[in-house]
Amino acid sequence: MSKSVKPTFNRRAFLAGTAAMLGTPALAQDVNGPGTVEIEREISSAARRNISSFRALDWHPYFSNLNNGAILVDTTSRALHYWSQDGQTYKLYPTSVPLTEDLTRRGRTSITLKDPSPDWRPTPSMKIRNPEWPDYVPPGPDNPLGTRSMHLSWQYYRIHGTQDTRKIGRRSSNGCIGLYNQHVEELYQLAAVGTQVLLI
Repeated sequence: MSKSVKPTFNRRAFLAGTAAMLGTPALAQDVNGPGTVEIEREISSAARRNISSFRALDWHPYFSNLNNGAILVDTTSRALHYWSQDGQTYKLYPTSVPLTEDLTRRGRTSITLKDPSPDWRPTPSMKIRNPEWPDYVPPGPDNPLGTRSMHLSWQYYRIHGTQDTRKIGRRSSNGCIGLYNQHVEELYQLAAVGTQVLLI
């Protein structure tokens, strides 16, 4: 059995790290003083409200092993947890989650494909709900899948980035799990094809 490392997580460290990723590293150094307010303004209000519910988790209740690494997506706390195969790396990211229960899928799946420069096509059901949407968006700054995408074994479902940071921490997707681009790029490097994924 893989050795598990008890991770630590606190709100101030999260704010500081997120501020650094959002391009405000100077503010990240002053998490005890007035700078904290400015840091929080860099994060969407929905994500900010959710920060207090974030907590580090142990993988044992959710997975029997860490073969190929493991990802847990908690749609209630709107957080994604990642554990490396050796149990030495643990990451916790804020996410967007599906808009409604009927768009939400839960259960076990895995990463089947990693796309370093995703393009986007609406699914047939998306097109019915939103006929004005384009049929295709190429890779680039307007792409709804952001800078990286990881396909799951369920058709049309992805873990991906987003160009619209307001979506993070909110019910805002059509089924996929969204991350800040900076976070999905980090996760993309860590997770491999075959990584276990559980959505709860």
